[in-house]
Amino acid sequence: MPKILVIQTAFIGDAVLATGLLEKLHASFPDKQIDFLVRKGNESLFTKHPFLHELLIWDKKKNKYTHLLQLLWKIKKNKYDTVVNVQRFAATGFLTAFSGAKETIGFDKNPFSFLFTKRIKHLVSDGMHVLHEIDRNQQLIASFTDEVAGKPKLYPSEKDFTTVGKFKKVKYICIAPASVWFTKQFPADKWISFIHSTPDGVFVYLLGASDDFDLCGEIYSQCSHLNIVNLAGKLNFLESAALMKDALMNYVNDSAPMHFASAMNAPVTAVYCSTLPAFGFGPLSDKSFVVETKEKLSCRPCGLHGRAECPEQHFNCANQITNGQLLIGLENV
Repeated sequence: MPKILVIQTAFIGDAVLATGLLEKLHASFPDKQIDFLVRKGNESLFTKHPFLHELLIWDKKKNKYTHLLQLLWKIKKNKYDTVVNVQRFAATGFLTAFSGAKETIGFDKNPFSFLFTKRIKHLVSDGMHVLHEIDRNQQLIASFTDEVAGKPKLYPSEKDFTTVGKFKKVKYICIAPASVWFTKQFPADKWISFIHSTPDGVFVYLLGASDDFDLCGEIYSQCSHLNIVNLAGKLNFLESAALMKDALMNYVNDSAPMHFASAMNAPVTAVYCSTLPAFGFGPLSDKSFVVETKEKLSCRPCGLHGRAECPEQHFNCANQITNGQLLIGLENV
């Protein structure tokens, strides 16, 4: 059976967006074996994924390069026909170039791309409009599929949906208030103000990892008289995605939970502080809203990935956003 390996060992959101390739490859070649290489910590996103034959995992935190060589040995042993590398970094370029695959495909910005059989120009724009990340990724396989990108998709199990079923007996919204970067994170006091302005009878579920429990706890403590539940650290990735699926609205930063919503085609309102949707990582759900300051700030964007603090010390890109902007997606509730 022909074998394809897709490589994306970046962060959670990047791995979710790369599932668009899995969808497209399966639709185009349902009889081919598709494997996926991700970083350790992201593997639970793909539990019982219906299109994946094998999930390969790279532990970047423990014996990083020893494990990289072990992965190379495994990849060579698997004898892939095609390796598709979504990343532009040397380590995965090394795996791709020396995989032994008949066809190796990756972006031209990868340091090892001169050894690939096919190098694809990494474009931010096609000259007419900014490309979304899924469209950039699609260019890697366009020559043997087509130009239309597959939408990212996650597959929570029946057990995942059962676990969160008890929370779905009421009208609810989900809020994922955390982000790795300070300037991508809508401030806690702004979330608190927004929650106080939500319609009566709507429950609020705070989502996040265990590391986000204190932030969610701070928000919860100021809204505990309302219908609010802190679920940070209590649900795994796929359970969170299953809960987001049936929410009236999911409120997220420019971060991984936005891509969870996209992968479930769940309604989403994405709050952009220092970054821009024009970077190509915006929401993809049928019902989606982008919220950002209406003022043109000379300091925005202050970086591609966000910063640890506001360089201007005013954080106006977040502070100028109003509750009314956030409530647009709930107007008909």
